[in-house]
Amino acid sequence: MPNVALYNIAGQKTGELELKESIFGVEVNESALHTVVKAYLANQRQGTQSALTRAEVRGGGIKIYRQKGTGRARHSSNRAPIFTHGGVVFAPKPRDYRMSVNKKVKRLAMKSALTSKVNDNEIIVYEALDIPAAKTKEMVKVLNAMSVKKALIVLPEKDEIVERAASNIPGVKTTLVGTLNVYEILKYDTLILTKDAVAKIEEVYV
Repeated sequence: MPNVALYNIAGQKTGELELKESIFGVEVNESALHTVVKAYLANQRQGTQSALTRAEVRGGGIKIYRQKGTGRARHSSNRAPIFTHGGVVFAPKPRDYRMSVNKKVKRLAMKSALTSKVNDNEIIVYEALDIPAAKTKEMVKVLNAMSVKKALIVLPEKDEIVERAASNIPGVKTTLVGTLNVYEILKYDTLILTKDAVAKIEEVYV
């Protein structure tokens, strides 16, 4: 089973924590990771983009000049795509970009993402993030003690003090175990967990 060091908020090692191999020690499945990340990004798209085709642009109802005898190309409307103020070729229209992913693939991707962080030594587990006040400087002290710049902080439950302390730090985001997703785990350089958050993850993905 994979083991990780346990730290206090001063950055001092206080012990070790044994992680469940079925969650933090699986074979990394890159195909599942790719599928889930692609679906996540697609599902963030609003799909509200829209442009007018030549049939929808206002005007252009009359033939702009006679068919023959001008020496110019034949045209029926000045709303064709080659003209200024003309319609758009294959104009984008509102559509739904949502992709659905099988639950088993989602779970496999989550376990693969967590395992990859353990394998790359990009995971830090704290006994607890019991900072004294909801101030940015307090969280900066905690991160600087471990030389962390870009991090995702995963909390077992809502903690307003930690969330407020981390909210103004560039490259740092807080999330809950219940809203944890593969894309954000991979996006941030370091995954920060508390001992309770690890227990909750192991309870959910067992």
